[in-house]
Amino acid sequence: MCHGDGDEVCRMSAQQLVLRQRAELVRTLCCGGTSEPLESVLDLLLSWGAFVWEDYLNVCGPGKTLCSRTRELLDLTYSKGDSACSSLLTAFSHVLPDAQKNNLNLGAFCAVQNAQETPLCATLTLLSDRRVLVAKLRNCVTEALDVLVQKGLLTSPECEEIQLPVYTASQQARRLLDLVKFKGEGVATVLLQFLQKIQITALPHATNEKCIIPASVTDYQKKLCSSISAQSHFLSTYSGTGKFSLDDIYTEGLLELGQTCSNTLVSLSLEDVVGAVGTLNVEADTVLVSGEAGSGKSTFLQRLHQLWARKTVLQNYLLLFPFSCRKLNTEHRELSLKELLFLHCCWPDGDQNELFQFLLDHPHMVLFTFDGLDEFKQTFADDQRHCCPTQPAKIPILFFNLLQGSLLKGVRKLVTSRTEAVPFTLRPYLCKEVLLKGFSPDGIDCFVKKHHSDPGVASRVLESLQSNTALLGLCHIPVFCWIVSKCYKELLGSSNTGPQTITDVYLMVLQHFFHHRTSKGKGLGKSWVQEHCRTIMALGKLALQGLEHSHYIFSETEMQNIGITEEDIGKGFLIQNQNILDSKHYEFLHLTIQCFFAALFITLHNDSNDIHTVAKLFQTQCRSTGCLGICQARKCDEPGTETSNFQITSMFVSGLLSQCHHSLLVQCCPIQALHKKCKQVVKCVSKGMHNHFKSIPRPVKDEKKSMHAMPDFVWLVKCIYEMQDSELAKNVMARLEADHLKLTYCNIGPLECTALAFVLQHLKGPVGLQLDSNSVGDVGVEQLLPCLHVCHSLYLRNNNITDEGIAKLVQKGVHCEAFKKIALFNNKLTDGCTQHFSYLLKTKQNFLSLRLGNNNITAAGAEQLAEGLRGSTSLQFLGLWGNKVADAGAEALAHALEDSRTLEWLSLVDNGVGSVGARALARVIQNSTTLKELWLNNNCITRTGVQYLVQALEKNSSVTSIWLRGNSLSKEEVEEFSTRESRLTF
Repeated sequence: MCHGDGDEVCRMSAQQLVLRQRAELVRTLCCGGTSEPLESVLDLLLSWGAFVWEDYLNVCGPGKTLCSRTRELLDLTYSKGDSACSSLLTAFSHVLPDAQKNNLNLGAFCAVQNAQETPLCATLTLLSDRRVLVAKLRNCVTEALDVLVQKGLLTSPECEEIQLPVYTASQQARRLLDLVKFKGEGVATVLLQFLQKIQITALPHATNEKCIIPASVTDYQKKLCSSISAQSHFLSTYSGTGKFSLDDIYTEGLLELGQTCSNTLVSLSLEDVVGAVGTLNVEADTVLVSGEAGSGKSTFLQRLHQLWARKTVLQNYLLLFPFSCRKLNTEHRELSLKELLFLHCCWPDGDQNELFQFLLDHPHMVLFTFDGLDEFKQTFADDQRHCCPTQPAKIPILFFNLLQGSLLKGVRKLVTSRTEAVPFTLRPYLCKEVLLKGFSPDGIDCFVKKHHSDPGVASRVLESLQSNTALLGLCHIPVFCWIVSKCYKELLGSSNTGPQTITDVYLMVLQHFFHHRTSKGKGLGKSWVQEHCRTIMALGKLALQGLEHSHYIFSETEMQNIGITEEDIGKGFLIQNQNILDSKHYEFLHLTIQCFFAALFITLHNDSNDIHTVAKLFQTQCRSTGCLGICQARKCDEPGTETSNFQITSMFVSGLLSQCHHSLLVQCCPIQALHKKCKQVVKCVSKGMHNHFKSIPRPVKDEKKSMHAMPDFVWLVKCIYEMQDSELAKNVMARLEADHLKLTYCNIGPLECTALAFVLQHLKGPVGLQLDSNSVGDVGVEQLLPCLHVCHSLYLRNNNITDEGIAKLVQKGVHCEAFKKIALFNNKLTDGCTQHFSYLLKTKQNFLSLRLGNNNITAAGAEQLAEGLRGSTSLQFLGLWGNKVADAGAEALAHALEDSRTLEWLSLVDNGVGSVGARALARVIQNSTTLKELWLNNNCITRTGVQYLVQALEKNSSVTSIWLRGNSLSKEEVEEFSTRESRLTF
C-alpha cells in the first residue's frame, strides 16, 4: 500500500517495483530473525513454476546468512523478468501477515495465481503442492518417518539427519520432502498416501479441543492454582513495605508490540501478550516482555499468574509453571526438566510420571513464565543442545534449551527482561516482543488513588505532581510512582520545589525509611546521613559486590561477613526472599534500590583508588570483578546485564556528586574527596560524549549531517541531568556538529525527555529532533518544551500524544523562531488538536510542514484547520493520510488552499474522499503555481472525480504527479486515464 509520505516509491511494473523496494523487502523477510517467511515464499515460487529446483538450491545454499539468501532471492527473481517478479509479490502477499504488508506496495500483482495443471506424477506433486504439504507435515514428521522406515523406504540415519534439533518443525518437513523427491516416485507415492489421511493443523492452541484430561493432571492443576493464587494474593514487589492486596493496588501499564515491519505500534491487552497477535516468527514459542528497570514487569507477571489461577484468562493453558531467574541462580545441582518443574514450582501428590508424560504429549496446553532474564547470571547461548527432558543438566543449559525450543517444543514461554539486557543471540527464538511502557497519565492518577485510602491525601499528592512536571515525568515508571506514594509526607512537607532528579527521589526514600525506623518522638536531624553512615556503607558494600557478580539474593552468612546486623535489616531496605525455604536469604526491595546503595558506597567510600573506581564505572564495555570495580575487558558475546546495572549506578553517582548534595554527604566524606570524584565524573561524561560525536559519519553530498544516537548517548545525557550541571551540558553541546538528531526506538519516555531538554537547550544552532516510536506522551511533550527553540523540526510519530499535549506544544512553539516542521503520524489526536494547529498556522508565518497522518481527524477538524490554512503564507507540506475528513473536509481544505502560493505537497490518502472532494481539489490544482504532488490513494473517487482532476491538469504545468491508486475505478478506466494524462499514477 502506498501512503504518500514521499519515502516510498510505487511503480506499475512488477520488476521495477521489486527493484525500488529492495531494502524494504529484505527487511520484511528478515525482521523476525527466522527463515520461515523466506522459505514459505520459496515454496510458493516452486509450486507456481516461477522457480525450478536449481533456483531453490542456489538461494538456500549452505553457509549463507538469512539476509544473504533474501538478497539472492530478489536478485534471481529480478533477473527472470516481470512475470517472476509478479509471482514474488504475490507470494509476499500470501505469506506475510497484514501488519507486515502495510508498508509494502504489492501493486496489482497480489492476485491468486492461476491454477496449475494436475501433476502427472507424485514427485511433481511434491513441488506443486509444496506449501500445503509443509503445513500438513510440520506436526507429524515423526509419524511420517515411522511409516517410511517400516516400509523400508528410509533408514534410521536418514531419519536422524532430518530430525536434528537445529531444524524447526517446518524445516524438518521440507528436508523430508526434498529427500523423498530425490528417492523417487515410489517413496513419494507412499508419503502422499500418508498425508491424505492428515488434516492440516491449525494454530497450536486449537489442538486443545476434545482432549481427555487424566484425573492426576486435574488434581495437580487444582494444587497449582491454589499455590499460585496464594503467592500472587499480595503485591510481591516492594513486599515488606506494607501488605497490599494485588487486587486493590494493581494498575495496568501500557503494553505495545515491539518493533515490527509496520509503522504502527499496536496496543495489547494482558491476554494478547501470549496470544497470536503480533507474531512474527511462527516457529518460535518464546514471548519477550521487555521494559526498563521499575516498569512493572514482575508485577505484570504476578497479575497474569493470579488471573490464570482464578481461571479468568488464558484458559487454553491447562498448566502454568512460574519461575524466578533469581531463584534459578541459587540452584547449583544438575537437574532433569521434570525435577526442575516439580522442585521449583509445585510438587505433585500423585503419579509424577503420568503427569509429566501428559505435559510431553500436550505441550500446547502448558505455559512457562520466567521473571527477570536480565538477572540470570549466565548469558543466553544456543551452542549447547539438550533435547532429553529426563536427562539431568546444569540449570543454564535447561533454561536456554527451553527458550530456543530444543526442550519441550510447543510449550509457550513468557520471559521478562530489561530491554537493554536482552542478548541478540536470543532474538531469533522469539515469536514476538512486547514492550511494557509503564503508566499512562491516567495510570498514575489511578495508582495514587489506590495507594491512599484517604481521598484527601491522594488529591494532595496528585496536585503536588501536577505542579512538579519533572517529578510527574518520573512517575510514568511504576517504581517511582510507588516511591512518591510511599514518601508522600516528605514530598508534601518539602519547602522547596520538590525532587527533580532520580537521585533526589531515592534520597527521599532513604530519608523516609530511616525516619520511620527511628524511635518515636525522635525525628531526623540535619546530620541524618552521618547518624546512619555505618548502615549505609554496609548495605552499599553488599549492594556493590552483588552487582559485580550479578548477585541479587544474599545469605545470612554473606551479610554477616560484611557486617550487616539485624538492626540494619530492620531498616526495611532488605526483605526476606520467600522462594528459598531451607534458610534465610535476603534481597533489596528493588534492583534500583540495590544500585542506589552501590552508588552511595562508591561516593562516600574514602580511598585513594576511588577516582579509578569512578572512571571504570563509566567504561560501559567493561565489567567489574572486585569490590571497588576492578574491571576487565568484556567479551562481545557476554550479557549486557552488568553494563545496564552499572549504568543505573553511574547515574546515581552523578546525582549524588551534584553540588546541591555536597552539604548532605560531607558529613560522611571529606569535601575534597567529593570534589575530586565530581571532576572525574565530568571528565568521563565529557569524554564519552566526545567519542560519540566523533563517530558521526560524514554526510553524503547534498545531505545534512545526521547523528543516530546509540544507547550510551541517552545514558550520558541522563548522567548530566542528574548532576544538574548546566555548564557541563553547555560545554558538551558545543562540540556537537549535526543538523539532525535521530533517537527512534530508544525507549524515550518523559524522564528521558526531561534530561534531553536540559542538555539540548544548549545547542549552538537549530537541529531536527526525531523521536519516533518512543513513549513520549503528553507529559514528555511538556518536558521537551525548554529545548523547542533549538528544534527546526520535531518528529514525534508513534508516541501516544493527545490533544492536550499539542495545546502545550503550540503554546510554546509559536514563540520559537526556528521551529518550522512537525510530524505526528499515528498518535491519539482528534479534531480537538486542529484549533491549536490552526492558531499556529495563522500566527507563525515561517512554518513549513505539518504532518498529522493516521490520527482521528474528521471533517470538523479539517474545517477548523482550514481557518489556519487561509492565514498561512508559508506552509509547503500538509499530510493528513489515514484520517476521516471525507468530502466535506476535503472541500474545506481545498477552499482554504485555492490561493496558496507556497503549498508543494498535499496528502489525503485513505480519507474517504469521493468525487465531490476531488472536484474541490481540482480548483487547487487549477490555481496553484507551486503544487507538485497530490496524494489521493485509497479513497472512493470515481470516473467523474478523475475527470475533474484531468481537466485541472490541462491548465497546470507545475504539478508532477497525482497518486490515485485504490479508488473506485475499473481496469478500463485506469488504462484510459493513464493514456490521457501521464501525471496520474494508478
